[in-house]
Amino acid sequence: MDLQKVKKAVEPEVSVNDVSRISIGTIIKGEISSDCDIRIDGKVEGKVFSKGKVVVGPQAQINGGLACQNLDFWGKMKGDIYVKDLLTLKAKAAIEGNVHVNKVQVEMGALINGTSHMISPEEYEQLIDKFVTTKLPEKPVMKK
Repeated sequence: MDLQKVKKAVEPEVSVNDVSRISIGTIIKGEISSDCDIRIDGKVEGKVFSKGKVVVGPQAQINGGLACQNLDFWGKMKGDIYVKDLLTLKAKAAIEGNVHVNKVQVEMGALINGTSHMISPEEYEQLIDKFVTTKLPEKPVMKK
């Protein structure tokens, strides 16, 4: 048995291009939409949407809104959050806005000034239709 072949079949390949990164010192004004994961360490003034996971670092600031599949949140935010699956709020996180989430994990010290709504994945999809104004193009289907 070739262990390398088994490992490749089980573990998906992750490329550096599969994660969009907004570094410390970067300021983005406008709406961000991505099929891929996003790591935010800078400042975003506008909405952020990802079909994947978003990580908001300790220095990050978001003024707008955020919607994604899963979210690890350390930074500061003014705006509403929509998470289809799991939101993890770290100890220094500070959110001023409403949180709509399926599952939530909160470390001691995290701050939410707003309401919290537990939603199903179906409710998430309905809410996202109103949240996202820039629609992502459909991926082309490969024919054999």
